[in-house]
Amino acid sequence: MFNLFSYAEKPASINDQTKKVITINSGQAFKSFSEKLHKDGIIKDLYKFNLFARIKEYDKKVKAGEYILSPSMTPYKILQILAAGKVCLHRITIPEGYNIRQIASIIARAGLCTETEFIGSATNSSFVHNERIDAETFEGYLFPDTYYFSKDITPEKIISAMVKRFRSVFTSTYKEQAKKLGFSIHKAVTLASIIEKETGDPKERAVISSVFHNRLKKKIRLESDPTVIYGIKDFDGNIKKIHLETTTPYNTYLIHGLPTGPIANPGIKAIEAALYPADTDFLYFVSKKDNTHMFSTNIRDHDKAVRKYQLRK
Repeated sequence: MFNLFSYAEKPASINDQTKKVITINSGQAFKSFSEKLHKDGIIKDLYKFNLFARIKEYDKKVKAGEYILSPSMTPYKILQILAAGKVCLHRITIPEGYNIRQIASIIARAGLCTETEFIGSATNSSFVHNERIDAETFEGYLFPDTYYFSKDITPEKIISAMVKRFRSVFTSTYKEQAKKLGFSIHKAVTLASIIEKETGDPKERAVISSVFHNRLKKKIRLESDPTVIYGIKDFDGNIKKIHLETTTPYNTYLIHGLPTGPIANPGIKAIEAALYPADTDFLYFVSKKDNTHMFSTNIRDHDKAVRKYQLRK
């Protein structure tokens, strides 16, 4: 018995720090994956490992999941990790301004689920309403951040974690400010998503926001290209005149006010810009093709800016 406990405190190799990913499937027999540990060199004596696990009743406590183990770990430590369910976590970073489909691609590349599965859950209106979101999809509410998820996580749990993060960021102060502006949370997030997609230079966020606020107050169409693009199926990267003339719930060249919902998932700075716009009289802006914009208060100056920066005349 002493030899058994002595074995449990000695790693297979002190010098081998190699980390290996071991997956334990739900319902898998203990001896099945212990043989895998032995074959991969993570443990030495298979008989003693199984016997020790049975005596300490770890053979009944091991949890399914994906684990990172090493030959430098003692058998006792390995069993403690497996029994505690200390599974491997995958680091996922969602950039600001990504939409549902782009996020689905990141999740799929991490091997957590397929793009189709994620998009299906993210556009499931019943699930959206269960999460108390006043919208038909989760677009705008999947907060851009770095997350850590285990391999066996479901798309619904991934989405819930992102929504929870959104709620922690969209504070009561922001809700009160939205009310002062006459905005619902959904409208605030929608505007923030447009600002996120229109902004090249972060210093311009509040000014770009002021343009949209001024246009909304004067009931001037927003005429935002990113909203049009969002409404185009299989957009090829080249916005055409026909796109601007095609009616969709997102074509702000044709509809008045904000589109039906967010066109991306905005970060905190874009949300702040939507709620706290700069104090300006600007009604127009045009790209200077260096990530910044030329802002104008009237159509005459705007046309000059378009000729200068877009047409190069």
